[in-house]
Amino acid sequence: MGHFGLPRNAKWTSFAPTMTKADFTEISEGESRAIVLTGSLSLSCLGDVPNRLDRVDGPVARIDLSGAEHIDTVGAWIVRRTAERLDAEVVGANADAGRLLDVVSGFEEPASRAEKPQIAPLRILAQVGDAVVTTGQTLYGLVGFLGAVLISAWTLIRHPSRFRVNAVVQRFEVVGVAALGIIGLMSFLIGVVIAQQGSVQLEQFGMEVLTINLVGRLTFRELGVLMTAIMVAGRSGSAFAAQLGTMQLNEEVDAMRTIGVAPMEALVMPRIIAAVVMMPLLGFYASICSIIGGGFLCAIALDIPPVTFVQRLREVVPLTDIWIGLIKAPVFGLIIGMAGCFQGLQVRGNAEEVGLRTTAAVVQAIFLVIVIDSVFAVFFTWIGWK
Repeated sequence: MGHFGLPRNAKWTSFAPTMTKADFTEISEGESRAIVLTGSLSLSCLGDVPNRLDRVDGPVARIDLSGAEHIDTVGAWIVRRTAERLDAEVVGANADAGRLLDVVSGFEEPASRAEKPQIAPLRILAQVGDAVVTTGQTLYGLVGFLGAVLISAWTLIRHPSRFRVNAVVQRFEVVGVAALGIIGLMSFLIGVVIAQQGSVQLEQFGMEVLTINLVGRLTFRELGVLMTAIMVAGRSGSAFAAQLGTMQLNEEVDAMRTIGVAPMEALVMPRIIAAVVMMPLLGFYASICSIIGGGFLCAIALDIPPVTFVQRLREVVPLTDIWIGLIKAPVFGLIIGMAGCFQGLQVRGNAEEVGLRTTAAVVQAIFLVIVIDSVFAVFFTWIGWK
């Protein structure tokens, strides 16, 4: 006896059903013809039948499926395509074949699905319209996200025990301490450029000494905090979007909600608080670095001693310029943190979305910072802080 109690000389018998190869014949019916399909109209048994059907020319009145043993989706699609090409009626289909034919009736050739090319002006208008709609939706989402941030902030004020000190301190290091080097270097070089370009233009009038006025007022009032905001948006805002986007993609945010942890309090608020708190410090630090750069160039190129440079700064730079920079900085930090976190939480689908949302976060943060800066400039001029 062999395995399973069978005699050793026993042979296995296959019970798989045998499928007849597909074929068709043409029958004349007066002035027209009929195509009678036989055998199994499945992918494994079609053979060269599709190519032969493509060579059949009309007129063909009907396609008869009464002799078909079996049909699958591929066979039904070929029958439907042939019937539409020859304008023939499909007859003799059983219930299963009829359902498949109804399903594939909505299928189209790839070439027929291709959209017709639009006229260039219409395509441009369509793209502009899509951009306007996307901008409106993003602005609406940011306003709603601001509301969620304010609610979370009020919740933390009411329940201080839920405030995550360690997370905020860690973000302080990421946003502030780790950025001191690049912000200091860029601000120093910007101060050098402002002083050099200003001195070249003022030299025509013999007023090189006013370069100190230009460097001092422009740095403390505008460029110090503005350039810092742009650098923080490119450095920290993009990091916020990428981190939260990756967590969203890995469903970590959903897991936090499942276990009862609010993502707004655990992920968003520490980043926004760090950006709001560190931006005034970084802005003032950047202004000092720019002043040092401007003073360095004035000492080298204009022979203005550092003592004279500092004394002139104290005379021409009003205290309101410093206050203007310190007032704008937290607002810029809020915008950068909100844009990065908002775009990060919008990630859906795949890893490519992380890169797209990160880019969108940086662009939106810089754009909003410049818009708000222009609003501040008009406002402070209107109240007399000139």
